[in-house]
Amino acid sequence: MAKINAFPDLFSRHYFGVRGMLFLLFLSLIFSCRNTKKEASGYSDAFKPVFDKVTADFATNRTKQGLRYLDSSMSRITSPNIDDRFRALSFHYVYWRKTKGDYKKALLCADSMLVLANKSVTQKQYVSNYVEANMAIGDAYFSMQQFDKAYRHYFEGFRVGKNNLDNRALSDYSYRMGMILYKMGHYKLAAGYFKESYKLCTPTNDPFADFYRQQEVLDNIGLSFKHNNEPDSADLYFDKALNYIAENTDRFRNRLGLIEVAKGVVYGNKAEVLIVQGKHKEAIDLLQKSIAINLQKGNDNSDAELAEIKLAQLYFDHNQLDELFPLLKALQMQFDSVKNDDAKAEWNRLMSKYYQRKNDFPKSLAYLQTYTNLNDSNTKKLSLLKESNVNEQLANFEKQYQIDNLKNNNKIQGTLLYTAVAGVLMAFVIIFLVFRNWKRSKHDVEIVNDLNRQVNLQKANLEKTLEELKSSDLEKDRILRTVAHDLRNPIGGIASLTLAMEDDDFTPEQKELIGLIKETSNNSLELINEILEVTNNGTTKLKKELVEINSLLTKSAELLRFKAAEKDQHIELELLKNPEEISINREKIWRVISNLISNAIKFSRKNGVINISVTDLKKDVEIAIKDHGIGIPDNMKPMIFNMFTEAKRSGTAGEKSFGLGLSICKQIIESHGGKIWFESKPGEGTTFFITLPKPASGKTTPSKTEHTNVLTT
Repeated sequence: MAKINAFPDLFSRHYFGVRGMLFLLFLSLIFSCRNTKKEASGYSDAFKPVFDKVTADFATNRTKQGLRYLDSSMSRITSPNIDDRFRALSFHYVYWRKTKGDYKKALLCADSMLVLANKSVTQKQYVSNYVEANMAIGDAYFSMQQFDKAYRHYFEGFRVGKNNLDNRALSDYSYRMGMILYKMGHYKLAAGYFKESYKLCTPTNDPFADFYRQQEVLDNIGLSFKHNNEPDSADLYFDKALNYIAENTDRFRNRLGLIEVAKGVVYGNKAEVLIVQGKHKEAIDLLQKSIAINLQKGNDNSDAELAEIKLAQLYFDHNQLDELFPLLKALQMQFDSVKNDDAKAEWNRLMSKYYQRKNDFPKSLAYLQTYTNLNDSNTKKLSLLKESNVNEQLANFEKQYQIDNLKNNNKIQGTLLYTAVAGVLMAFVIIFLVFRNWKRSKHDVEIVNDLNRQVNLQKANLEKTLEELKSSDLEKDRILRTVAHDLRNPIGGIASLTLAMEDDDFTPEQKELIGLIKETSNNSLELINEILEVTNNGTTKLKKELVEINSLLTKSAELLRFKAAEKDQHIELELLKNPEEISINREKIWRVISNLISNAIKFSRKNGVINISVTDLKKDVEIAIKDHGIGIPDNMKPMIFNMFTEAKRSGTAGEKSFGLGLSICKQIIESHGGKIWFESKPGEGTTFFITLPKPASGKTTPSKTEHTNVLTT
């Protein structure tokens, strides 16, 4: 019966609920909507009875007792698997977010869930856990009114679910979008999202949770149509919800109490449509039924209060003051045990109207002032949400995701000087190929000659640019950007031409030369993009956010484990025992860590081990990346962090090194107020250290300096 917008902070009251939902539904949605997880691995035999007991405690509002039992039982389980630990964290998340309303602690739990999701042992398990963790993080941010971050995590869950054809994930995403758009007043769009959620919702291991979810969605569609001034469509979906409940009542005889609550909610919503249609007697009958159900102890008392407000409004409209005043007095006493800001605001409005009709204007004015204050407070809570543009945000995330993919597929591996040498070499090779093959393809010869002229022109420009760099450091970045942009098109043309020439009938010697041109062109293009990134490094404002460092290190190691596997290497990761958030630019620090891990892989021998650890230093967090490779010679150490350094060597498998990466890392770390240094012995290996400052005291939960091995790849 309670409308979606009846609760200014709906997500803080219920994890999914459009209206006042019971705690069991909340648990069912977060714990049961992932039907793929149990197929992939599932809970251990030791954890299954613990899960059942804690779920029962949470469903009956005994959350504190359930959490104590959970922690005690987990300490006795010898080797809990990933699903066991993930679900235990989700119980803690529910406790802090739903019971205590401490969204920061809930967010820490959700971040830890994401860390565990990234350690999943199968693809299905990963998708299931990863989607659920991101949705949980998004809901925590939404409760804190940090909508941009909330939308980002909703989109991330949606993206992974869509790419892996997980309909339940898409259903959860559509549900949230419907919620948000409803609260923003876009009722037509909200109805569309709710319909999509209903269609995509797939069965789970909890049939009752599936039933409760679907009847709720039908009711939400009706609410959306009602607020969009489509009473006939609204009435149709309310009837569908009631029929769906009636059809499934016999299946769940042991849950009749919850089924009655669901009916009571739909009765109240349908009554609003009857009021609009002028059927006041039928509306009063349904409201009285709804109140009788949900006013009972343990039922949805908040929904009952809203139903009483609607009934009181009907009494007032029909001048039934004798029935109105006792109802309002009874409702006043209910507010002492059940907080309901919206109902209380409306109660003050009706009391003001009542005393106005009784010609008691001082009392009427006092209640009106209280109503105005409460209503302003409720309206203010929604203003930030209505100011956010969810569609624009999601479109931006989609574009950023595409850009990131392009960046990942075009990594740079060269330097500016190498480009100059490569350009000269390509010019000679192109001339040679043109001379040998002009009879075979006149058109190709003309193209190559044109490209050769462009390369010679760019070579002259490049030589002039290098000379100017020696006289003025202030002109360096501008010249680098000019040269890089000017070279990109001709070198890209050379690469395209060599690709077209590969299928022609050339001699082996000619094909070898063509392959050399192709490889050199691609390396040159990658270098140009690296130079553009270096020269733009200081021009962009650094945007920071609170990032859970364990999660960031885990994701970085996971992304590079396949690269390490190519040399039969292993990555060992030691994380903080307790989660720790630091204020950083997530993408830039991820780039630093990935670069250092890549270097460790490059300069480590086959079957080597790379150790990554993080330590809490009270005011700072220290990250260490250690390899047991070839080390750094003493004569090169002073030049390691120089841009375009001469301190560069090939990797243990002949990998190229161009001397830009560590310079970029140093710039990024220092821009965060941190430090980067290294310790190395030739032939024994190298350890790079990073320190990053922690936020001021009180902003995050303190972490201990203890470590625990959480990942070995």
